[in-house]
Amino acid sequence: MSAASLLAVCRVHQLLPDPEGSVGVTAIDKRPIEGPVKVHKLGVHGDVQASRIHHGGEDQALYAYSQADADYWSAELGRELLPGAFGENLRVAGIDASGAVIGERWKIGLDVEVEVTSPRTPCATFQRVFGEPQWVKRFSEAGRVGTYLRVIRTGTISAGDHIHRTFVPRHGITVGQWFTEPTVELAQALLDAEADGEIRLQEDYHPEIAKVMRRSGL
Repeated sequence: MSAASLLAVCRVHQLLPDPEGSVGVTAIDKRPIEGPVKVHKLGVHGDVQASRIHHGGEDQALYAYSQADADYWSAELGRELLPGAFGENLRVAGIDASGAVIGERWKIGLDVEVEVTSPRTPCATFQRVFGEPQWVKRFSEAGRVGTYLRVIRTGTISAGDHIHRTFVPRHGITVGQWFTEPTVELAQALLDAEADGEIRLQEDYHPEIAKVMRRSGL
């Protein structure tokens, strides 16, 4: 299947004060690190999630963002957006993180394997740190949200590693589609894929799916 590359591996540089946030600090300040770095079930070794309520855990161990999307925002905002600018752990090229199919798997380097779980939902902290007016609205409407990843097999990765897409579920629903317009049809397709054992949905999907069904009177 297709190959891509890992441009940078990023982890928290420093905790920034965020008095308006739920825990008073944020770990969104991610910056590239050099050399091989271990990846475990909760993400990049040495990384931090300040609030585990909305970020982190095994289903959101890593956050990947595509260079193509970063380039789009650089043009829109008129400033360079280096790896880590979106709070991502992995800046990737040649693979569309926002267009990744829920449940698809990537092999990174020689031994790490990850699984696409869910889109990133932008929050007020992201807007405050990013410093752009109406940033949550703009980021959401563009649908260039990137994807969270579950670590299936731990190991070591480095900038420059190849990324190989090793499995793509038949349902074909991307994280971007689900984030932008979660319809009954998409919800049912995800439930069917999970029931068939093709994917394992992150727990957060089930209340979201229930809301979609209720809105449609189902």
